[in-house]
Amino acid sequence: MTSNVKNNRRITLAWSGASGAPYGVRLLKYLLAAEYEVFLLISSAARMVLATEHALTLSSDSDTAKETLTKHLNVSTKQLIVCGKEDWLSPVASGSAAPRRMVVCPCSTGSLAAIANGISDNLAERAADVVLKERGQLLLVVRETPFSTLHLENMLKLSTMGVTIMPAAPGFYYQPQTIDDLVNFMVARILDHLGIEQKLVPRWGYDQRK
Repeated sequence: MTSNVKNNRRITLAWSGASGAPYGVRLLKYLLAAEYEVFLLISSAARMVLATEHALTLSSDSDTAKETLTKHLNVSTKQLIVCGKEDWLSPVASGSAAPRRMVVCPCSTGSLAAIANGISDNLAERAADVVLKERGQLLLVVRETPFSTLHLENMLKLSTMGVTIMPAAPGFYYQPQTIDDLVNFMVARILDHLGIEQKLVPRWGYDQRK
């Protein structure tokens, strides 16, 4: 397998401190199920949100956090690489080795601002900067309401650079019955934009015709 093919099966996933931890955890599960190698970056604030919203406590130690996540999701450890927030030797920190695709889910407006202005104070911000400079695919699942003018300006700035801005705004047209249904909607849309097959949510205009 060539290095280009291998890199096509790699992706960076960052969890910031915004509300929406279930989105990030569910996305991780399906990326791993699709047999992608996932470089997971978790901020200190994200660990607090995970404990609050998902009853999931993760250690700041990468190996321990990986073990907890793989048990929680019941997945293999082989495809998951948990990186420390200042692990500057990680492949995601360098354009010569980083995956070409990255998702920040959930994405706080603080992370949004840092990425929009090229600030790389932690590994997630640096990883996003690398994807931008290498002309890769970057998706930001922004979770905030309402948006301030600064938030909107930062989103517009990134959008003009080719970044996909995907606010965590699930739809209701398919009549969701549970919170899981709402989470699945957003995860399905993210997977669609990454070009990864998903069957989480029926596609509009197809199932309705049956």
